[in-house]
Amino acid sequence: MSGERVLVVDDEPQFLRALKTSLRAAGYEVDTASTAEEALTSIGLGPPDAVILDLVLPDKRGTEVTRELRAWSEIPVIVVSAVGDEAEKISALDEGADDYVTKPFAIGELLARLRAALRRSGPTGSPVIEIGQIRIDLDKHDVSVDGRRVHLTPREFALLQLFARNEGKLLTHRTILRELWGPAYQSESSYLHVHVSQLRSKIEPDPTRPRYLLNEPGAGYRLVNPEAP
Repeated sequence: MSGERVLVVDDEPQFLRALKTSLRAAGYEVDTASTAEEALTSIGLGPPDAVILDLVLPDKRGTEVTRELRAWSEIPVIVVSAVGDEAEKISALDEGADDYVTKPFAIGELLARLRAALRRSGPTGSPVIEIGQIRIDLDKHDVSVDGRRVHLTPREFALLQLFARNEGKLLTHRTILRELWGPAYQSESSYLHVHVSQLRSKIEPDPTRPRYLLNEPGAGYRLVNPEAP
């Protein structure tokens, strides 16, 4: 049992009850809030280990809550929303949310995203990151795939490093471009696609069928471990 505490923020009582039951069954302690104000107050008084946040609340949008929270906290935030809120989900990710799932969703998917977010929030540890058969030595700027060393350009290494430090997290196009190229490039998605394609050609067993660097249409990319359960 995990014992980690999760705050669920949603104004639908039935959804809150169902999710609270599922999370508790998975070993989490659960607090709930039905408004943005209640959620921010709760987090301020006693920060949870993670937040599951609905995008549509009675007093504020989930995007605003994420923005306010990121001003002083790095607590993992997973946003949930109904179909049709694509632009706002991406906006929430750009404001600092760690991931999103769309209602209705399978509880297994949410739990997997939650576990990944909690792992990312833990200690970073070694300067060597291993994801499946990919080994990245951050200090030496050295990368190998299945024991074979691969040469990356400085830009490709920076891109892989960004993904690796956020393993499992969906990074939007705007976020990646802002982090690696600066604010002036935030709308240059085609520029990013070229570099992602080049990186895939070096780290993927079959670049036409990516297993590590996955695309989420209209949103962004995430680096995953295809060998993870």
